[in-house]
Amino acid sequence: MLDEDRILKIDIESEMKSAYIDYSMSVIVSRALPDVRDGLKPVQRRVLYGMNEMGNTSDHPHKKSANCVGEVMGKYHPHGDSSIYGTVVRMAQDWAMRYRLVDGHGNFGSIDGDGAAAMRYTEVRLERIGEEMLSDINSETVDFQPNYDNSRLEPTVLPTRIPNLLVNGTSGIAVGMATNMPPHNLTESLNAAVALIDDPELSIEGLMHYIKAPDFPTGGTIYGYNGVKEAFETGRGRIVIRAKAEIESEANHEDIIITELPYNVNRAELIEYIANLVNEKKIDGIADINDESDYKGMRIVIRLKSDANSNVVLNKLYKMTALQSSFSVNNVAIVNGRPKTLNLKQILEAFIAHRHDVVIRRTKFELRKAEERAHILKGLIIASQNIDEVISIIKASANQDAARQALAERFDLSEPQTAAIVAMRLGQLSGLEQDKLHAAYDEIIARIAELNLILSDDHVCRELIKKELIEIRDKYGDKRRTDIDYMAGDFNAEDFYADDDMIITISHMGYIKRTALSEFRAQNRGGVGSRGSDTRDEDFIEHIYPASMHNYLLFFTQKGRCYWLKVYDLPEGAKNAKGRAIQNLLNIEPDDAVNAVIRIKKLDDKDYVTSHNLVFATKRGIIKKTSLEAYSRPRANGVNAIIIREGDQLIGVELTNGNSEVLLANRNGRAIRFPENKVREMGRMSTGVRGMTLDGDDDEVVGMICMNADTTNNVMVISEKGYGKRSPLEDYRVTNRGGKGVKTINVTEKTGKLVAIDAVNDDNDLVIINKSGITLRIKVADIRVQGRATQGVRLINLEKRNDEIASVCCVDSDPEEEINENVLVDESEQTPIPVDIEEITDIDEPVDDEDEFTEELPDDEQ
Repeated sequence: MLDEDRILKIDIESEMKSAYIDYSMSVIVSRALPDVRDGLKPVQRRVLYGMNEMGNTSDHPHKKSANCVGEVMGKYHPHGDSSIYGTVVRMAQDWAMRYRLVDGHGNFGSIDGDGAAAMRYTEVRLERIGEEMLSDINSETVDFQPNYDNSRLEPTVLPTRIPNLLVNGTSGIAVGMATNMPPHNLTESLNAAVALIDDPELSIEGLMHYIKAPDFPTGGTIYGYNGVKEAFETGRGRIVIRAKAEIESEANHEDIIITELPYNVNRAELIEYIANLVNEKKIDGIADINDESDYKGMRIVIRLKSDANSNVVLNKLYKMTALQSSFSVNNVAIVNGRPKTLNLKQILEAFIAHRHDVVIRRTKFELRKAEERAHILKGLIIASQNIDEVISIIKASANQDAARQALAERFDLSEPQTAAIVAMRLGQLSGLEQDKLHAAYDEIIARIAELNLILSDDHVCRELIKKELIEIRDKYGDKRRTDIDYMAGDFNAEDFYADDDMIITISHMGYIKRTALSEFRAQNRGGVGSRGSDTRDEDFIEHIYPASMHNYLLFFTQKGRCYWLKVYDLPEGAKNAKGRAIQNLLNIEPDDAVNAVIRIKKLDDKDYVTSHNLVFATKRGIIKKTSLEAYSRPRANGVNAIIIREGDQLIGVELTNGNSEVLLANRNGRAIRFPENKVREMGRMSTGVRGMTLDGDDDEVVGMICMNADTTNNVMVISEKGYGKRSPLEDYRVTNRGGKGVKTINVTEKTGKLVAIDAVNDDNDLVIINKSGITLRIKVADIRVQGRATQGVRLINLEKRNDEIASVCCVDSDPEEEINENVLVDESEQTPIPVDIEEITDIDEPVDDEDEFTEELPDDEQ
């Protein structure tokens, strides 16, 4: 035959598909995925069976690991010795296996990721619980198959008495699928199995009364229960595990003590990673970290700085490091030769069905052996009763075969019976031995009846299974190592930030940042201030607001849009830092800008949001009142807060309780006061009503404050050239909305136009920022109360700089703040200026309903 005649032409695409499918199934079934019945992969099963066959059990001394590996590799597992030894090592590690199956003697690695010593140095033997995996294997309880070279047989599954797949879990990556199953507590698992035997209709929720959650060998705390429930119900879920940590107080600092880590977390790598975070200044407050673990247990000590908040540091460690890890549950196992995703009940049902099959097969094996023994005993009894004749027949026979044949013919015996009679010793001819034969026969008959009952009555069979499981539970069961925090959920971001006071600054070009209030050092009035922010030449700080870290910030833009953000979500920076563009934090239109910010502690407090209002003021004197509830549902793209007419823009928003007095002030130094209830409540999609009549087209409202009528606060006004004063609220007569108001500061060329109005008291500080970035913080108590028509006193010296004030903010005073050297002020500047009676007379103008304007927008724009 020619060579070309032996070449078979095939389609390469079909051949590649077929070959890859064969390879995939081999990896899935014969390598990477465990069998649902015994929870073992083929290599694990072969290791345990090989050790048992070579007598390497718990009642014998340890043997070299190399001996075990060679036995398994040569007889059952024709792969590399490293894969076999790696399996042996993992089954001997108490931080990897919840219940070790191999008892290791020597260096088997560590939780720090250290590798095990070479197999020529270590020794192993089966653990007692590992032997329970092989119990009754010689009683025809499982099927055997030829090994790789057909020289011997190996089991296809082990007749395990423990639900190994559940209690030890597994992980593996096959082709196109993977498995990742967590370990569970043996006592809980067997209790659940017993309960399911009693009630096969028991639900997964019912099983969860017995199996609370996975139980990891390294302990830790399961943080939240939703992932556990999902994994039990579907076979897939995400379980969050936290390290177990305590805070210990020392003389002048606190320590975080970590005693347990999440499953599969490398201790040495964790410590190194935390140290790197500290060096890179990504975590503040840690002074030192030290590993004090020893043979008694784990102890990682994280020493904190004296001024550090221990809870905040710990929560940041949970968020940024493996101290909080997740275990992605994916319960995939081989069921009847095919991979399948299993929930908790299906795993237990498969184990119980396997135990039922093992018990039935073992019972049939024992019944057969018992019946064979009973048959022999019956023959021996017959022989003992006719011993003289038996002896005569044997003596008269030429050989043993002839004797057996003669006995069979004479007493109607089988070949096994005659063989036993011929082999019977002379000592068994005594009367005592004959009594023992009768007792043994009666006993074996009773045993046969028991075995037949097990086979015929399913209830009896299940009770036997329960009894054996309870014996295993009582023998090897232990307490849970992993705690469960049922009430915990996802990360609460507030846990990672102390509720410290902050100053929020927004520049004219839209750069925002938060700065600790403590960075703004108090000075006496009249000082020249300190550098507050590095901004571009054409930029300056325009808005400044106090807030605490846990506050919600409601941002209101010139165009009347509202956006939400937590203070801790803002970029942190020193007082001279530039900050970050608001457009990178909020979805603000390019031609829009933030003009007002309201801080709210909680938006989910229904009583609070329904009892408070937001009062809006625009540059053209329009005012509107809307319930806070309309702004209590944050949206990423914001909502319309107020409809702004063309040529107007929002300049201020105040939070009120419904009983406030509203004050509006314009650039020309006038202010108007009217009750909040003069403005009826409107919806978000409205414009508002007239609040103040301006002096002309070049005039505009510069600010709004809302105060209670019985307040002890004063009205603080500041001009653009650094002059300011505070006056009692009573100096401002209550009028109707819409009027021109009364004089609140005497505007001169020296003082400049009015730029700010605020409510203050002696416990406040003023933080003033001018257009060049200079910051001044002064105590309000240093500014005496004056009449509303005076020009005030110099607050900040701008003459040398030819500068103007850009923004003013009122904050709480800090009694521990350092006070700078005094800067004297010319007292002549504090002299009251004569008042023109005509100028301070209230100019009330009627307000008709035509000033009110409401405009509806499409839903997608709201």
